[in-house]
Parts: sequence; C-alpha cells; structure tokens
Amino acid sequence: MKVLAIPEVRIYLQNLALILYEKEYFGFEDSARKYVIDLFEDIKANLPTLPSKPAPTYFDKYGKNMEYAVFRKNKHTHWYVFFRVYWENGEEIYQVRYIANNHIIAQYL
Repeated sequence: MKVLAIPEVRIYLQNLALILYEKEYFGFEDSARKYVIDLFEDIKANLPTLPSKPAPTYFDKYGKNMEYAVFRKNKHTHWYVFFRVYWENGEEIYQVRYIANNHIIAQYL
C-alpha cells in the first residue's frame, strides 16, 4: 500500500509552511516547515487506516468519486484529505488529490 500526492498537492504543501509562517501561525519558519512535514507523514502513515466518507460533489473539481478523511492536528484545526483509491500491479494506492483545513472548507462539508 502506498500514499501518493499529485503534483498540485505537493506544491501546496511546499508553500504551506511559508503561508503559515507569514500569517504568524508559527513564530519560526522552521517550526512551520516541521508542522507540514509532520502533517504529511501522518497522512502517509494513517490515511489507509482512518474512516473515510464520500466527498461532497463540490469537490469533484479535484477528482471524481473521491473520499475524504480527517486529520486533527490540534483543537482548532482539522485537515481534510481528499483521495481516490486504486490498484496498480496488485498494490493498493491512495492518491491524495486535495488537502485543506476546516478554516477554509468546513462550509462545504
């Protein structure tokens, strides 16, 4: 089993640390970078084991027939990971197609 992110998600995560630092969610850029690394490591390790739900049609612009799982990083922020599951060469692949937090997308769920 693998968890892979499409290029758009990888770019988003690369920029996320800088965004979090610039908006002063973190006092140090290294802390923001570590937060993002830990977030994706958590996704890679736990996405296949978490309960998921079908993604609302609003998110079809990121891919059809997706599911989503929730990653709680603290009491105020939950990250929603939208993905598709498929098989390739006998291996189950979780393809992450979109990531956002409750501050941005909660109204669509």
